[in-house]
Amino acid sequence: MQYSTAALPTIFELTILTIFLLQALPTLTSLSLCRTSCGNIPIKYPFGLDDGCGAPQFRHMFNCTNDLFFSTPSGIYKVESIDYDKKTMVIYDPAMSTCSILQPHHDFVLTDIQSVIIPPAQDTVFALLNCSIDSPVLNHYKNLCFNFSGHSCDELYGACNAFRVFHLLTNSSPPCCFTGYDTVRYMSMNILDCTHYTTVIDTDNLKGIGPLDWVYGIKLSFTVADTGCGRCSKSGGTCGFDTETEGLVCLCSTYGNSTRECAGGSITAEGQSHAPRILFQALVLLLGMTFLCMSL
Repeated sequence: MQYSTAALPTIFELTILTIFLLQALPTLTSLSLCRTSCGNIPIKYPFGLDDGCGAPQFRHMFNCTNDLFFSTPSGIYKVESIDYDKKTMVIYDPAMSTCSILQPHHDFVLTDIQSVIIPPAQDTVFALLNCSIDSPVLNHYKNLCFNFSGHSCDELYGACNAFRVFHLLTNSSPPCCFTGYDTVRYMSMNILDCTHYTTVIDTDNLKGIGPLDWVYGIKLSFTVADTGCGRCSKSGGTCGFDTETEGLVCLCSTYGNSTRECAGGSITAEGQSHAPRILFQALVLLLGMTFLCMSL
């Protein structure tokens, strides 16, 4: 019995396809498993956009559209910048009052874990504005208010168009309080009995500088646990975690991952991807068909 080979690819066609797949293999295995930027902001450990990338403590805290955003229970905040050397990140709250705009008051809330691993930095000051004389920070907890680089409530109310309304309504300067994050963490704005707040960063450098030139935003200071990520990075891998156990994983390539470091781009541990396996099976099939054609 003879079989028609008209429908079978020629040896030349199979050879060309095999060569193409072999050439594509290094490209496939070198593709980054984690996105490395969002807009103009680089994404490095301990942060990650894709599940399994970065440190598990920061899982699901970031999302990327055209810009990078940081999620907390009180809202989604645009990330202005990240300094990985100083371990700081600046976010901006579009609903926050500033020197130029007065917004309805709301609370800034972090989760318990966020309050530990990425709280507001020491040089971020919360200015509580238009406080009642019954406010706890003006009475029993007045020690929570501190001197902010020599600045005063009168200066803030007088220099800022947005805050001048408080002075006009009362024909005086209502009380305010410069304080740290822990105050607003444990007491809501309703408990504090202040109608608005604003936040100022880099406060150590603002002595003698008026409110119109302050930088408004929230600078967060993050911590990076020593989990052996440096060893993974030096081996050419990307630090990530197992999405089920949240244990450290060194993402080496599409071939597979390692719990420690990448071994010259080879498979060193569990966690293999299906893509290389399928590609390998396709190559075997093509070679088999080539030999079949040659034997006919």
